[in-house]
Amino acid sequence: MNFDLTEEQRMLKDSVDRWIAENYSFEQRGRHMKCPGGWNREVWAQYAELGLLGIPFDEAEGGLGGGPIETMLVMEAFGRGLTLEPYLATVVLAGGLLRLAGSASQRRTLVPQIADGRLTSAFAHSERHSRFEIADVSTTARLDEKGWTLDGEKTAVLHGDSADKLIISARTSGSRCDAGGITLFLVAGDAKGIARRGYATQDGFRAADIQLHGVRVSPEDVLGEPGSAYPVIARVVDEAIAALCAEALGAMAALHELTVEYLKNRRQFGVPIGSFQVLQHRAVDMLIALEQARSMAMLASMSVAEDDAELRGRRLAAAKAQIGSSCRFIGQEATQLHGGMGLTLEYSGGHYFKRLTMIESLFGNTAHQLQRLARAGGVD
Repeated sequence: MNFDLTEEQRMLKDSVDRWIAENYSFEQRGRHMKCPGGWNREVWAQYAELGLLGIPFDEAEGGLGGGPIETMLVMEAFGRGLTLEPYLATVVLAGGLLRLAGSASQRRTLVPQIADGRLTSAFAHSERHSRFEIADVSTTARLDEKGWTLDGEKTAVLHGDSADKLIISARTSGSRCDAGGITLFLVAGDAKGIARRGYATQDGFRAADIQLHGVRVSPEDVLGEPGSAYPVIARVVDEAIAALCAEALGAMAALHELTVEYLKNRRQFGVPIGSFQVLQHRAVDMLIALEQARSMAMLASMSVAEDDAELRGRRLAAAKAQIGSSCRFIGQEATQLHGGMGLTLEYSGGHYFKRLTMIESLFGNTAHQLQRLARAGGVD
């Protein structure tokens, strides 16, 4: 595999890294968190001006025609900045479903709205009993002469409390855990019959539990062929895992730099604590874990385009397992090396650790990914 960036990709990386460094300090993040919905609409509009919201979409539909590498570069920068805006929910998850399953008419209508920042969206899929099994769907959709009726409940929907549009998975045939029989529906966030309970997650982001009571959906708002959504969902989840690996890489790199700087400046017994050899060794161990994660984040992004679902799944599981292990190790080491300071709300170190802890659990924690990998016979 060629890990070298093209000239355009390097320019994208430099511009996003620079924008985050200049416009998304830890203090600014705290102010953004107090905005309605837990994120800043003005910042979102600036993402649109930079072209970040249209990266994965086709140019003919209002996007920039980028791919998973471009998404990786953006997500890595967002990880450094601990950005709060719903990029993963709108562009990667809901946008990915729209890109892969939406009709030409749906894409022509919605992609330009996402790309210019007018539309936010969320993927309402997980349910209380499903844990990490994406085929475990019990929300139902019944068809009659007027359209579809949705009933059920979704939980932990990322940025689901503020999304303008929801893409909801529901079972139209088969039993609860069957891969077949799952259908995707595009629904307005404030549609009749939808009740949303929003809340802050431990890392400062937002999520929602969503109840569906007789929600009516027209046939024109079905994404893809009814009953055939599972392969699309699986692919988009793999894309989301790759994006999260990149975000974790950015957060871990920032946390490692923060820790090394603290070791240089914190003095004990009249000398910087970074002069103690045992602490130097621990900082080096953090760096080793970071570089291992970097390699796997690159592998994850380059594997997203793999058409062989089984091979793609094995590689993404391996990457997520390694990233999860590095997240936990680097987060714990950074907290311990900072001492009590690492636990204060006023210091960014603890917030990086919280986000890394959340990333480790999203779409399958380390234990789940290792089990997934073992069932598949290991990585190639």
